[in-house]
Amino acid sequence: MHKLLLRTVAASLLWLCAQLATAGNQQYEPLAREMQTALASTIADRHVPRVQFERIADRIAYINWLAEMSERLKTRHADYHARKEFLETLYYEAKRAGLEPALVLGLIQVESGFKKYAVSSVGASGYMQVMPFWTTLIGDGDVRKLFHMRSNLRYGCTILRHYVDIEKGDLFRALGRYNGSLGRPEYPNAVLGAWRQWEYQPKVK
Repeated sequence: MHKLLLRTVAASLLWLCAQLATAGNQQYEPLAREMQTALASTIADRHVPRVQFERIADRIAYINWLAEMSERLKTRHADYHARKEFLETLYYEAKRAGLEPALVLGLIQVESGFKKYAVSSVGASGYMQVMPFWTTLIGDGDVRKLFHMRSNLRYGCTILRHYVDIEKGDLFRALGRYNGSLGRPEYPNAVLGAWRQWEYQPKVK
């Protein structure tokens, strides 16, 4: 029984190492000029990341979301103001890309464990573990920006949206592309599971 337990633990550790080794390992693919121009325009946009709400109820729901997510992130981001800025920016970039904020939070949890300066064995960097080649392909070539909070979230959300579009809305396959493990279930399942942990259910009064 003891040997079986050790073998199980060892196998689990090997699987985990394999996942960490490929975290954020997006593969370089030539882009059509129109697509490259569109993605580059998205990256270059420097509007202030502030969400606008037409209805007061939506604004209140957003404020409640911020409060709830801030509480959940407290153990990972101790500083309240840094935590608030991170969540505000993440919400803006996720919505801007047509993604659910909970999905992006789940992806970050799996990719970097919310570590701003995380670097994988293949060079993927930052919160969303973006591969450096993207900065040349659709950015200004400055790889240091992958360690800048807003830039990293902008790149990550833009890339994931790009993959979702390529896969015609198939999120499972899009996540596989994001991780460089298309066709394998481990990574998409991990992100989808983490997504459920970050879903927000408004309190009904």
